[in-house]
Amino acid sequence: MPSLPPKNLIIFMSDEHTRSATGCYGHPIASTPNLDKLAGDGVRFDKAYTNCPVCVPARASFATGRYVHQISCWDNATPFDGSDPNWHSVLRERGHQTVSIGKLHFRSCNDDNGFTDEQLAMHIIDGKGDLLGLIRDEDTPKRGASRKMAGMAGPGESMYTRYDRDIVAATQKWIYEEAPKHTYKPWVLFISLVAPHFPLTAPSEHFYRYYNFDLPPPRLYAERNAPIHPFVDDYRKIFAYDEHFNTNDSVKRAQAGYLGLISFMDEQIGIVLSALEKAGLQNETRVLYTTDHGDNMGVRGAWGKSLMYEEPAAVPLILSGPDIPSSTVVSTPVTLVDVYPFILDCVGFEGGEEERAGLPGTNLKDFIHENQPDRVAFSEYHGMGSKTAAFMIRKGDYKLVHYVDYPDQLFNLINDPGETNNLFLYADEDPNIAAIYADLMGELQAICNPVEVDRAARSKQAEMIAQHGGKTAIIKRGDLGFSVPPGVQAMFD
Repeated sequence: MPSLPPKNLIIFMSDEHTRSATGCYGHPIASTPNLDKLAGDGVRFDKAYTNCPVCVPARASFATGRYVHQISCWDNATPFDGSDPNWHSVLRERGHQTVSIGKLHFRSCNDDNGFTDEQLAMHIIDGKGDLLGLIRDEDTPKRGASRKMAGMAGPGESMYTRYDRDIVAATQKWIYEEAPKHTYKPWVLFISLVAPHFPLTAPSEHFYRYYNFDLPPPRLYAERNAPIHPFVDDYRKIFAYDEHFNTNDSVKRAQAGYLGLISFMDEQIGIVLSALEKAGLQNETRVLYTTDHGDNMGVRGAWGKSLMYEEPAAVPLILSGPDIPSSTVVSTPVTLVDVYPFILDCVGFEGGEEERAGLPGTNLKDFIHENQPDRVAFSEYHGMGSKTAAFMIRKGDYKLVHYVDYPDQLFNLINDPGETNNLFLYADEDPNIAAIYADLMGELQAICNPVEVDRAARSKQAEMIAQHGGKTAIIKRGDLGFSVPPGVQAMFD
């Protein structure tokens, strides 16, 4: 397909926003009017996935347009450090303004992360991040910060909601004062908000919007104490969030906090879009919204991320603006690596094949008018709370989750959207299921060798454990909980 006419691009990236928890994706009560309007005016991708259901690898993958195993950013202690080619630096070198405001979760502000301007950046703690997540064996300790999930759920402001407000204030300033200076080439403004990432403390007006509803418990919550799958069981034992929900009301407060943060985040996006219109830039700027990964939302008794179910792995992806058709739904499976080539096309990148060589993604624009239902979406996980690697393949109606050391899972997401019937259990006796499983395994092996990738991740993690004084020293350092926004000196107790 021909390239898009060059336009500016605003990218909104939230943190931990489950796709289904959005009005335009069918949530019965989630209030997201600004995202819904973006979707109505543009394109909604209904089968979008993260390339890794945890922050640091997902954001490194988004920056580089490459899979986690291609860049060795395995977990929350192996961040992007600016050394891999990235869309920020590729465009900067061609004279485009590439501006970041907000959370990046890269290694450090001292690295050249590729932006022409990097404001209010939040990076991993001490340039080291979550060292505890490097330990992925029987020595893995239970995460002490899990109590914050229940303890901080409720109405109010947290360091993260205050930070998001600062991000939006800085963004308005850039739109009004800096954007008019850069008319020679289209610019990219990357706005990265933290909401709805826990702590689940939502501004009161948004919290009570949901707390005053009669919220049903999370799906499959009654089965939260039953064995589900060893990978899930490992995660729930280490990230024992649910141990701290002692009453039905405490669960409801977490649900209201999460939905409230989504509405708060939507509100902040609305403020930026209003500024864009008032600055007269609406007709010269496209807008893309997505998130780094989703959240378990209490389903199966799991909170946080790190699993391959739809709640943490599926992400919203919305595209709107000039030359983008309205009221369009794309059912082709896509992932965050498909955003990289779209960004280059959106702003009229004048480079050649060298900058695109080896990128696994495809320009999102190419799927708008040509549905490719059998395209493959790929995700992987090698981080905290896991004792083995997990790989996801989505193709057509089916999703395979392959574990190197555990039994696989195979779901028909059309007949079984809740992922309760593992078809892999019947592969030996049903030739049709066996053929589907073999096809998806073939797609996975065409992308990577799971055993070799798992071995590479473990080797790097063992090396880093030794570099940081061994398991005892890392465990003593402790579970640091949330990353700290710029200007904040201490974590919540």
